[in-house]
Amino acid sequence: MKLLSVNLGRPRAVPYTDQRDGVTGIDKRPVDGPVRVAAPGPKGVGGSGLAGDAVCELRHHGGDDQAVYAVAREDLDEWERTLGRTLANGSFGENLTTEGLDVSGALIGERWAVGPELVLEVTSGRIPCRTFQGHLGEKGWVKRFTERGAPGAYFRVIQPGGIRAGDAVRIVHRPDHEVTVALQFRAATTERTLLPRLLAAGAALHPEALATARTYVEKYGAQSTA
Repeated sequence: MKLLSVNLGRPRAVPYTDQRDGVTGIDKRPVDGPVRVAAPGPKGVGGSGLAGDAVCELRHHGGDDQAVYAVAREDLDEWERTLGRTLANGSFGENLTTEGLDVSGALIGERWAVGPELVLEVTSGRIPCRTFQGHLGEKGWVKRFTERGAPGAYFRVIQPGGIRAGDAVRIVHRPDHEVTVALQFRAATTERTLLPRLLAAGAALHPEALATARTYVEKYGAQSTA
C-alpha cells in the first residue's frame, strides 16, 4: 500500500465553476518533491492541507475536515475502461493517488500513517459538483459518478508531516463500527434512509454529515435500511 503520486493544483480560470472569481484548483498534477501536510483551519477559512495546493471555493471545499482528498488508482483504472480515455493521477482533483488501498471502503475514523510522520483520519466521501463535471468534460458525470458509489475519501490531519510519491501507507487504526466511506456517500446522495447508521461513526464523521444524520433521526426516527 503506497502513494503513487502527490498532486497539487494552481488557481485556473474556467467557465464551469460557480466560484465568484471564476477560478478553480481542481486541475491537480503530480509533483516530485516532498510536500508538507498540516491542518489548514476551519472550513470557510482554511483551504487545502497540502502546502502549495489551491482550494478556491472555500464555501464548499477545504478546511480541517476536508484537508486531504484521496482516490485509489484502481478506481481511476476502472473509469478509464468505462470512459475509454486515459485518466492521469490527479484527474479527479485528488491530492493523493493510492495503490493497494480500498479508499471508498475505508471506515469513517480510520487512520492512515503516510510516510514517516503524517497521520490522517477518514471523515467522509466526496460529493460531486458542477466544477468536477466541467473538469472531466463528461456528459451526465455527476449522475454517473454518484451511481458508481466509489467517491474516494476526505481526511483530517491528526499529525502533520511531509510526504512524497512512493511513500508507504499503513492503516494504524480501524474503529469498531461498519460505517464506510461508500455507505456515508450513499446515505448523503441516493439512500437517505441510511442516514441513521452514520451515527455509529460519532465525532469522527465530518461535522456537516453528522448534523445531517442527527436531523434526519430527529425527524424520522432511527429506523434504516440494510
